[in-house]
Amino acid sequence: MRNNGAAVGVTRRAAERLRAGHLWVYRSDLLGGGTGLAAGALVTVTDSRGIALGSALYSDAAEIALRLVAKAPGVGRADYLEAVRDRLRAALRLREILAPESAENSACRLVFSEADGLPGIVADRYAELIVVQLLTQGTAQDDVRAVLAEALSEQSYVETVVERPDARVRELERLDAPPSGALFSRAEFDAASLQTIFTINAVHFNFDAGSGQKTGAFLDQRLNYAAAAKYARGRALDVCTYQGGFALHLARVCERVTGVDASRSALEVADMNLELNPALPAKVDWVEADAFDLLREWEAAGERFNTIVLDPPAFAKSKRAAEGALRGYKEMNLRAIKMLAPGGTLVTCSCSHHVGLEEFLGVVRDASADAGRTVQVLETRGAAPDHPAILTLPETSYLKCLICRVG
Repeated sequence: MRNNGAAVGVTRRAAERLRAGHLWVYRSDLLGGGTGLAAGALVTVTDSRGIALGSALYSDAAEIALRLVAKAPGVGRADYLEAVRDRLRAALRLREILAPESAENSACRLVFSEADGLPGIVADRYAELIVVQLLTQGTAQDDVRAVLAEALSEQSYVETVVERPDARVRELERLDAPPSGALFSRAEFDAASLQTIFTINAVHFNFDAGSGQKTGAFLDQRLNYAAAAKYARGRALDVCTYQGGFALHLARVCERVTGVDASRSALEVADMNLELNPALPAKVDWVEADAFDLLREWEAAGERFNTIVLDPPAFAKSKRAAEGALRGYKEMNLRAIKMLAPGGTLVTCSCSHHVGLEEFLGVVRDASADAGRTVQVLETRGAAPDHPAILTLPETSYLKCLICRVG
């Protein structure tokens, strides 16, 4: 099946990016604006001379108008679905190597969109429950759902597969509501099917796919949680703790841990997670507060910690927001560095792909200079390997995690 000759031209700039291995074309780089193309259509991408560059999924709403799915032109829906099936199975086999199931770990990212050759498709495992996100007009379709259900049902650990779209992406892509119920379920599907307990580094967490604003836990920090615990000691502060990921890992080695978040519902889940891990030796408490306000107040009051983790949400959701994001990161890191006791550990993170590693290192460098403290970078880390990065698509290298010693 072909794509019936549907084609869209792109600017020289976009063509050069595609030839260099990038997979996206922004709406501003379309020639003719994509007029007359159906939402979610498969199209052949051409340069300004009409030379084919590959086949892509088209969005008539999002800033990313084209996502390349094949280097061959003229790929039709049947060809695309067969490729999705093959790439899904390849991604699942890869996770058996990157994140093998064990008594200590029962959660990982199974499919990571472009990084697995599957633009617009994400799937996360929480024990026996799989949560799928279909993030583009071309993937939020029943035929893709059927392929996902087929491939995932072949895995012995899978009991339930549900779709839970990202609310912001759904609005940007103007997607319809997903079907109610499960994409796949081995047993009768009900509300209990959406709830489970999963394990990361032998720490237990609750998960409920039917509640909360987030589509899931931060599985990309899985190995960074364990790395932070290697250096942590004494009194610890976890800023933007969400549901307690870093805090509960720190509680294995620290004397006291305080987790801070602006979301009361997130902290309620964090407290439930604490109850799942009664053997943790640290005293743990939760504080509902704005991170900037609290750090400013506590730094002024002379509070001191031996370990501080900064894991804020993405400050820069667009290139235009990058400058403000850098200011926010600097203020947060400056306050934390001032509050650390000599020899203390700073674990500082950024998940903004518009802020690169060198820029983030520069923020921490400037904060250390302003604080008059010496900061040694002990480890420079990224996302867990089940979130692989594509060298020609820098947006997949979004997570930065620095583990530092503050003199």
